[in-house]
Amino acid sequence: MAAKVVELDQIGTVQLHKRKGSRNIRLSFARNGDIRVSLPFWVPYQTGLQFALQRQEWIIKHRPSKPFGLTHGDRIGKAHRLQFVSSNTAIKPSVRITNNLITVQLPLGMSENHTKAQVSAVRGAIRALKKESEQLLPQRLKVLAANHDFNYKSVTVKKLSSRWGSCSQHNEITLNLFLMQIPWNLIDYVLVHELVHTEHLNHSPEFWQRFASIIPNPKKLRKELKNYQTAVKATI
Repeated sequence: MAAKVVELDQIGTVQLHKRKGSRNIRLSFARNGDIRVSLPFWVPYQTGLQFALQRQEWIIKHRPSKPFGLTHGDRIGKAHRLQFVSSNTAIKPSVRITNNLITVQLPLGMSENHTKAQVSAVRGAIRALKKESEQLLPQRLKVLAANHDFNYKSVTVKKLSSRWGSCSQHNEITLNLFLMQIPWNLIDYVLVHELVHTEHLNHSPEFWQRFASIIPNPKKLRKELKNYQTAVKATI
């Protein structure tokens, strides 16, 4: 995925991301509060910048008051909790995962909002999400495939920056570990979407007909899915 970062006096930092297969320009906020513009691959970066500038009033109104951050007690994924603890022996932040607890150990006097503390928290959260996703997603995909007569060659779970999943022409399915942060009905939406691609690689009427035979009203769920980001974020 091609990307570019531009500083604009009027609205600040703009992250421009080009995606193959995308048809529309989309505006959102990155995890650190930057403006994020997603573009079809063929659209010039300048068009994305103009798109952001034309929505300056909306950006000012909806821009987060501070960057999205992780805090003590946040739920990560389906089963993990995050905690920050201070230690008089710690020289720098460190993270460990024990059972379902993500512990970020901080030097005395360091706030959980410190950049280094947040970096460690995100690192630990990703490790926890990877563990959960590798345990749960392949198992759920296997059940859905068996229930609805799908066949796929393999399934891989990894960190993806902009997609929830994909299916190759060889029926190799890739799933995003950040799926563990969204509700189960939306996870099933993504899994079924990739399974249907094993029969229909495009989004033809036949694709959506097969999809709707398994999950009714897919448009409603697709709209709900747009409220979630492929990034570390507390689920409650």
